[in-house]
Amino acid sequence: MTQVEFEHMASKLRPSMWKVGMDFFGSADDAEDVAQEALVELWQYAERINSAKRVEGLAIRIAKHCCVDMQRRRRAVTIPLMPTHEREMEEDTSPQERMEQKEATDMLQQLIEGLNPRERELFELRQIDGLSNDEITELTGIPKTSIQVMVSRARRKLFEEMKKRMTI
Repeated sequence: MTQVEFEHMASKLRPSMWKVGMDFFGSADDAEDVAQEALVELWQYAERINSAKRVEGLAIRIAKHCCVDMQRRRRAVTIPLMPTHEREMEEDTSPQERMEQKEATDMLQQLIEGLNPRERELFELRQIDGLSNDEITELTGIPKTSIQVMVSRARRKLFEEMKKRMTI
C-alpha cells in the first residue's frame, strides 16, 4: 500500500478511531490523541494490508489498545489499592500500623508488576479500574470466559505469593 492510498484510507478510518477514544475517555482531546496514535501504529501494518475489508476491524482494535496503553502511561507508579474511606481511617492508626500497611501495599504493587503482561493488564482493568468483564471484552476483544480465567489466575498467583512472603 502506498502512502497516498494509506492517507486516503486513514481519512475514512480516523472518525471510527476517534469514537473509540471518545467512548473510552469521554474527552475530545484524548480521543484525538488515540486516533493519532492508532494511525501511526496502523501505518506500521501498511505494507501487509491487502484489502479494505479487514482494515476497519484492525483499526478499531489498534485504537482500543491505544486507549489502554494511554491509560497505563498516565497512572502513577503507585496505585492506591485502598478505597478513600479506608485511607481516611488510616489517620487513626499508629505509625507502626501505617508502616505495615505501606509495606503490604508496596509488596502487592510489586507482585502485580511481576504478573505476565496479559494477566496484569486484565487484572488491573478488572480489579483496579473496576471495569466489568463485558467492558473488558469490548475493550480488548478477549472472550469473557478467557478474561474470567486469566483474572482468576492472576488473583491466585498474587494470593499464593503474598502468603509465601508473609509466612517467611
